[in-house]
Amino acid sequence: MIVYKSTDWWDAFRHLHKSGVIRRLLKRVVLLGLYGLVVAVLGRGVMQVKFTVDPQYFSLLGILLSLLLAFRTNTAYDRFWEGRRQWGQLVNNCRNLAVLLHARLPAHDRENRFHLAKLLSNFPIALDGHLRGGVRFEKLEDLGPELMEELRQAGHVPSLLSLTLQEFYEELLRKELILPVHLLAIQRHHEALLEVTGACERIQRTPIPFSYSFFIKAFIAVFLIVMPLVLLSAYGYFMVPITMFGAFALLGVEMIGDEIEDPFGKDSNDLPLTQMANRIRVNVHEILHVELNEEKKALADAPYSVVF
Repeated sequence: MIVYKSTDWWDAFRHLHKSGVIRRLLKRVVLLGLYGLVVAVLGRGVMQVKFTVDPQYFSLLGILLSLLLAFRTNTAYDRFWEGRRQWGQLVNNCRNLAVLLHARLPAHDRENRFHLAKLLSNFPIALDGHLRGGVRFEKLEDLGPELMEELRQAGHVPSLLSLTLQEFYEELLRKELILPVHLLAIQRHHEALLEVTGACERIQRTPIPFSYSFFIKAFIAVFLIVMPLVLLSAYGYFMVPITMFGAFALLGVEMIGDEIEDPFGKDSNDLPLTQMANRIRVNVHEILHVELNEEKKALADAPYSVVF
């Protein structure tokens, strides 16, 4: 994710080269500019072809396209914001679980504190990998060879970690380190972990309907192909930069929507899941008064663009 100051325009422009969608957009705009130049040369110089379309009709199509793009962008941003909201809930619930259990576990009980810190830390890291094509087990806290092998064989690692956490609470209850009333308070935050997981999977696995997305892309393509023909008679060779500017606006909005509708990828405008997961690990260890090595602490403060 690109981090910048929204109030500083120059800072925003400085980060343009980091955005993959901007680079692809500029390539397409240049190609459309070359197409417009060919149309201008053929229409004004070689073939003297005249192509006229009622400007009011073309303007009406432009208004319709702008409405479709506005709806497309809002829909994509809703998915992006919903993904961020779900991960905000994950942060809160992991911290709450750590706080509740820290208050109940004896200060000298280092074994249970370490085990709990590892389990809670591993959940967001596993969810990050689960949403991005596969859990990287070397990033997880070591839970022992037997449990780590179970995780490697699991088809849904976050669910198995949630199950292991639940078994850990029940073990604490049997040892009378927590009471049934405490388990009820813990349960509410624990259940939210898998609720967040399910919500993220829903966002990731339910794309914008194909027919709707294809229609907008086809509409933009036809609109931009016809635009030079419509503007040539009125603007001549100046039609080329005018067409390129229009393409920059229309294609840019559509491409941004394509990128942010799945906020869990690794594009430059997607959510920084890895850094958030590392930040949760640091927070959990601090709350439970468990040591965490400096290398893992540093991952939580690394720039968004390099932590994947």
